[in-house]
Amino acid sequence: MSMRWYRFLAPGCLLLVLPLVGCPSKRNTAVKQPPQATAPPIPAPAPAPAATPQPSAAQEQQVNLLIAEVEAAYGRGDADYRKGQLPEAKTEFDHAVDMMLKSGIDIESNARLHDEFDKIVDRVNELEMEALKQGNGFVPAEEQTPAEAASDVTFAVDPNLVAKAQADLATTKSDLPLMVNEYVASFINFFAYTQKGHYTLLHSLERAGRYKPMIQRILAEEGVPQDLIYLAVAESGFQPRAVNRRSRAGGMWQFMPYGNYGLTRNAYVDERFDPEKSTIAYARYMKFLYDQLGDWYLAMAAYDHGAGNIQREVARTGYADFWQLYQRHELPAETQNYVPEILAAIIIANHPHQYGFDDVTLDPPVLTDTVTVNYSIDLRLVSDLVGVPVDELQALNPSLLRMDTPPDEPFDLHLPAGTATLFEQRVALIPEDKRRSWRYHMLTASDTVESVARAYHVTAESLRTANDLTGGQGLDGMQALVVPVPPQLEPTYRTRLYTVRRGDTLITIADRFGVSLSELRRWNHLGAGIRLPIGRRLHVTEPVYRSRRIIHRRISRSRTKRAAVHHTAAASHTRSKSRTASSSSRKKHTKISQR
Repeated sequence: MSMRWYRFLAPGCLLLVLPLVGCPSKRNTAVKQPPQATAPPIPAPAPAPAATPQPSAAQEQQVNLLIAEVEAAYGRGDADYRKGQLPEAKTEFDHAVDMMLKSGIDIESNARLHDEFDKIVDRVNELEMEALKQGNGFVPAEEQTPAEAASDVTFAVDPNLVAKAQADLATTKSDLPLMVNEYVASFINFFAYTQKGHYTLLHSLERAGRYKPMIQRILAEEGVPQDLIYLAVAESGFQPRAVNRRSRAGGMWQFMPYGNYGLTRNAYVDERFDPEKSTIAYARYMKFLYDQLGDWYLAMAAYDHGAGNIQREVARTGYADFWQLYQRHELPAETQNYVPEILAAIIIANHPHQYGFDDVTLDPPVLTDTVTVNYSIDLRLVSDLVGVPVDELQALNPSLLRMDTPPDEPFDLHLPAGTATLFEQRVALIPEDKRRSWRYHMLTASDTVESVARAYHVTAESLRTANDLTGGQGLDGMQALVVPVPPQLEPTYRTRLYTVRRGDTLITIADRFGVSLSELRRWNHLGAGIRLPIGRRLHVTEPVYRSRRIIHRRISRSRTKRAAVHHTAAASHTRSKSRTASSSSRKKHTKISQR
């Protein structure tokens, strides 16, 4: 604003000065003018403002390369957007913004980069506002779990369906004591003979193929009935990153964020989202509930409602029987439906053709190699080493909350099947303490030392040194280079709660604490298009070294970005469960002893 005001006034100032300096003074005039007693002295010209420091040629070249990369990422995102591939578009748009925020260049002090940042944020905001008019922004429309879809099931059931289900039950092989009554039959009717029910259960059963062999193995090892796999139908639809926004329960088995289940939760890892480790915790907890209650139906109800609640209802009524508690309305509506809908899913899964599920095609099992790393390594380097996209690695490691593995504890890193040996061979080329920043570049025919150095913003000299190349040596016969990308200033992290204030948006909060928008959304399970109410508390894991500097340096720019509130979305594989209010207290699971 002040700059525009200065430019507007400059011509006027010149008009005032020109009469004073444009006419030569007459020194030999005959008429002497009387002196002006109170004439003010002509003020001395104001000193010229200090020139803004000009960026160096090296920084200008870095800015040029950065802007080119940002525009390329935005262009890819725009192309994905036009094709209707919104998650892919979101990924590219996030990458474009994050490249600028994490470039190490002060955006405020570089006019070209500042303008580029404003332009990209405004463009992305416009596209997401356009997408929000047609759906859920850059977040794919959330698919309900079968349990959510069946929340409005009525109990008017054709007696012929009950008889048919009972006949099918006679030929059903199950390690659970299955039964069919009008309550179970009502859910069979919903899943089999309504479009909404059919497709939600169909998609859930298809996703089950990814994890079924692993779950069956663990249930057998823990001595738990195999058909308890179908609790995941009600809990998450077999989605490992599912999150209930109301209760904060998370993962395939919807464990609460508190409680001792043998699952690690810290700033780097949340093992509720690890399919295998959470399944082990689930199997052990179900066995614990059965040992407490002596009945699998009551154990299933306790998984939803809490063991203590079920024990109190049994003690109050004198009935240690789920159906007696059901008929006496001792259970919340959600828990009353929970067991019948699981039994319905078991019966349909055992007789898919009889109930119209001829089109079930199981997703292929997730096959991985697992290497235990005792050091911190960035997923971008892992991507370089094994030749797969970063998002594929994130999907294989859903418990990892950051782009790098924990620095102070072992982590089981899941890699695409068949790549463990390649990973071990290539990662050995990079010093252990450099694996959070260095990269691995596969060479192409057009690559030179200088072109690779430019691409990664390193010097050609440092690239030669890291690869033991002499001054004039070329790249003939080489397949790859290790790239000594310097680390950013090593931060220590602290997790804090930030209370939303008037005028805050996700982009201003992320900018204030020096974190990415994607991280902020993921930590708080926020989708696109969500307005932040004043007073809401957000989890922020901030780099301590940036906290004070970011607040002061970027606060003015942050205020100009309020229009970009809808930018980016949460991790693509996270879902929420919109259950009744009772779900917020349903999983107060009792602490269990670890084997």
